[in-house]
Amino acid sequence: MRLRQYQLDAVDAVYEHARTKTTNPVVVVPTAGGKTPILATLCADTARRWGGRAIVVSHVKELLQQACDKLHTIDPTLDVGVYSAGLGRRDTEHAVLVAGIQSVYQRAYELCGDRPFNVVIVDEAHLIPRDGDGMYRQFLSDLRTCNPTVRIVGLTATPFRLDSGLIYGPDCMLQEVCFEVGIRELIQQGYLCPPVSKAGTTKIDTSGVKIRGGEFIAADLETAANKDAIVTNACAEIAGYASDRKSVLIFASGVAHGRHVAKVIGETGHECGFICGETPADERRNLIGRFRGTQEGLLPGVEASRLKYLVNVNVLTTGFDAPETDCIAILRPTMSAGLYYQMVGRGFRLSDGKPNFLVLDFGDNVLRHGPVDLLSERAHKISAGRGDGSPAVKECPNCHAFCSPGYARCQDCMYEFVRPDEPKHDATASDASVLSPGPVAVREAELDVRDVSYSVHVKAGASQGAPRSMRVDYVVGMGQLVSEWICVEHDGFALDKAIAWWKKRSHDSMPADATMAVRIAEAGGLAVPLRITVQSKPGERWDRVVKHVLSPIPECFALPTEIEEPDTDDEIPF
Repeated sequence: MRLRQYQLDAVDAVYEHARTKTTNPVVVVPTAGGKTPILATLCADTARRWGGRAIVVSHVKELLQQACDKLHTIDPTLDVGVYSAGLGRRDTEHAVLVAGIQSVYQRAYELCGDRPFNVVIVDEAHLIPRDGDGMYRQFLSDLRTCNPTVRIVGLTATPFRLDSGLIYGPDCMLQEVCFEVGIRELIQQGYLCPPVSKAGTTKIDTSGVKIRGGEFIAADLETAANKDAIVTNACAEIAGYASDRKSVLIFASGVAHGRHVAKVIGETGHECGFICGETPADERRNLIGRFRGTQEGLLPGVEASRLKYLVNVNVLTTGFDAPETDCIAILRPTMSAGLYYQMVGRGFRLSDGKPNFLVLDFGDNVLRHGPVDLLSERAHKISAGRGDGSPAVKECPNCHAFCSPGYARCQDCMYEFVRPDEPKHDATASDASVLSPGPVAVREAELDVRDVSYSVHVKAGASQGAPRSMRVDYVVGMGQLVSEWICVEHDGFALDKAIAWWKKRSHDSMPADATMAVRIAEAGGLAVPLRITVQSKPGERWDRVVKHVLSPIPECFALPTEIEEPDTDDEIPF
């Protein structure tokens, strides 16, 4: 199995951290971004390259099975064992052990034996309690008794909690983040499916629901959500919005509420499955198999139709993998930023014929927590004691799109925000983004390129020897100039982007020197840009070139004899 570049970078970051620091790191990768291949590579390297032992712990049976599958994919000959009551195995002697925390938290000494573990990898590390003596803390403490130098690595998509902020810090089991990649970045690179959303006319009123332990009291919340009019109207909206969707996953506020929702959707002429913690295992496998379209879990010789609608209560969040899911309906208001993220995250996985996934939020979760890609920023504010970390989003009273608090006008309907205390209108169904407001206001234009020039660029005030870039200036329209900067002499992600840019224009490798890159470009060594797509966003000073239409790549070219001097700007939009 070949890892993606950011997954390789995550593995390298863990090793660099281990070489240079004594703290326990966290790797942050969004849901559906591929944490399991990172985990499997760390385990395989520990056993194969260094002759050590690694143990993976999680609380979710599905995650344990995924880890086993990926380990066998990476190295079919790797010595992997499983200790999990849910999976029916109790192995102890293997080089790599995958274990359910519920099964092993009191068995650290037994599992270590004469060969203590060198590395502990905690999947879904946000479940480690910040305070108190939970199962994770007891197990990790006992492992450290067996081997004082054992290294602990956490993997998570959500390194925070709403009540206490970040899960890492000086007094935590995990101390700092060694690698993080964001939702927006992986969407732009084509590794995650982008969300779109609608605000329904139906709203679950939580004003009278009390909060205990940082979350709505379950019984009170279900009473508020399970009113006949709310369920009937919400189900009608779900069926309407999802008419052209393939797989609709619904989150309910309680068992009675979930059964009510499934019944009402069934009355609209659509079969709807229901899963809760009490659902028998065989029935759960049957429903999930039909929802995924795999027929998994059915008895031999039995066939059943594909299930489009599936309601669940606190079950199909962490570890649930159904890439075909292209609609998420949230009928479950929550005070937990992590739960909100996990519900939305069920739609991020890519699938053939799935250009995006629809989020229907009936519980004001987006307004309560903010866009999913800004949750970490909010957690930082909470941990640092900077106010309450309120989400950077406000709702347009005209079209109910989500906008940045700094916008004077809604970027969807151009409604003017006259004053901050202006009362909101009644809710109406409309577009809204579950990501931060930026994408809502994006404007794109495809323009013909009339001329193009290249030059070496040095940032004003940069120190001697600082990396240089190749500036590309496109003349479009009536003399309008649009520029982009190719980071030829940089490193990391900027260099990767530059190399990818160059490979689309030349059969030869990109030079490591910006001066040489300009000489090649000016000599006709690159494909000629015919049209470019320019993207504009409020709050950003420079337009961005996001697409190119190019001539065929030239086969040969001649270098010029003169070198153009670098230009300087006060600011560069890197």
